[in-house]
Amino acid sequence: MKKECLSIVESKCRACRACGLAKTRHNVVFADGNPETAEIVFIGEAPGETEDLEGRPFVGRAGDLLNEFLEQAGISREDDLYIINTVKCRPPENRIPTDEEKTACEKFLNAQIDIMNPKAIVFCGATALKSFWPDPKVQISKIRGNWFDVTINGKEYKAMAIFHPSYLLRNHSMQEGSPRRLMQQDLKEIRNLILTDRVADYAAV
Repeated sequence: MKKECLSIVESKCRACRACGLAKTRHNVVFADGNPETAEIVFIGEAPGETEDLEGRPFVGRAGDLLNEFLEQAGISREDDLYIINTVKCRPPENRIPTDEEKTACEKFLNAQIDIMNPKAIVFCGATALKSFWPDPKVQISKIRGNWFDVTINGKEYKAMAIFHPSYLLRNHSMQEGSPRRLMQQDLKEIRNLILTDRVADYAAV
């Protein structure tokens, strides 16, 4: 049922010309993952060059690194996550999306979240977080790794912010307290949520 509903939204998204990004895109980057099994909605910033060419979010060097961290944490990208971006088309030169561009995509983003109705939302990177956080000056380094509540379309969701893998590409240290070590910790916490909820579901059968 979710797939059918999301397919309708995707068709409308692919036909969208509401902002200037439609003129420069190669592909609309709608989503990745299995909506029928995913329990976590994973929200990134915007497609980059490789994503724009392939039509999938989080591919290329940053996507490969994310896949490594997910595998280490025991999270299945294909089954546990439904991966989307705040905007569906690549901003030129990979710049941060404007408020106008995010507003143009907001109805598609909100529809994806509504249909998925996830157990939790993960904001990957500062731009994704700031699209939903009331204080635009929030620093992801101050709140990452902590669960908090976020209200979207009148519904409250459990949420967490993590570093974007492109940031980790510039920070190679694995020492205690380094961004990469913190990413490992955060993904393990997300995995624990998935496992805990599944155990509870099985116990209720």
